Amino acid sequence: MPIFHAIVLGLVQGFSEFLPISSSGHLLLVPWLFGWNDFDGADGDSIKKTFDVALHLGTFIAVLGYFWRDVVVYVREGTRLVFSRQRPTTVEGRLAWFFVLATVPAALVGAIFENVIDSALGTPLIIALSLIGFGLLLGWADRLAGKRELEEFGAGDAIKTGIAQTLALNPGTSRSGITITAARWLGFDRDAAARISFTMSLPVIAGAVLVKSVGLFTGEVDSDLYIPMLVGVITSGLAGWFAVWGTLKWIRTHSFLPFVIYRVALGVFMLLLIVSGVRGASG
Repeated sequence: MPIFHAIVLGLVQGFSEFLPISSSGHLLLVPWLFGWNDFDGADGDSIKKTFDVALHLGTFIAVLGYFWRDVVVYVREGTRLVFSRQRPTTVEGRLAWFFVLATVPAALVGAIFENVIDSALGTPLIIALSLIGFGLLLGWADRLAGKRELEEFGAGDAIKTGIAQTLALNPGTSRSGITITAARWLGFDRDAAARISFTMSLPVIAGAVLVKSVGLFTGEVDSDLYIPMLVGVITSGLAGWFAVWGTLKWIRTHSFLPFVIYRVALGVFMLLLIVSGVRGASG
């Protein structure tokens, strides 16, 4: 893989993981648009998944670094139940367990239907339709009046946003996009919705990295790919940090409308390419 490709994919992953535009969809879309064939071959799919997970490691480090102080408090207060047998009494302690609860639905669905998801989803046509459909849904939810703050996030909210997060297993939906949509629908303000989404990403990304990183140590990845992977991790980490910072800064005074417009425009552009025969619907 050329280093340039690794940098581009790292930037794509870093920005699109936290902007509500779908990182998985863009990681499939960019090579499709430019005709890159870095992962052709018998083990191409397996190697690509491992490379994608390496990029997710970068974004995990980014969001962990940005919310480090919050995470330390969540872990300290949340683990009282485990080590001290004390029920969390602080807001942070309760939030910690609610964020864990919110990851359960996607983890279960992903584990049970992994093969179906890999084989049936992720085509350019489905990505295009998902970008448009879930983009419009985000636009609708963002127009709702929301005044609830992060501290009001409860068990019911965790279950509902967790169920919504399962839809992000479909490339093109956007994990951050669908969880922000759900949070806005539940009445949270934009800042709270974004923080809920970003914090929920920590256990999700960490779990994916742990499960999929086995390929790095079982000979599935050629040593020639290590340098591009390292470049991709660093690039996605830097881009991810700026994406989190920029999103939180933007939504204090603006809506998510620019992201909705981008999603719809990109989805329509992809459909036009598919219909015109420039690019096939199946990749």
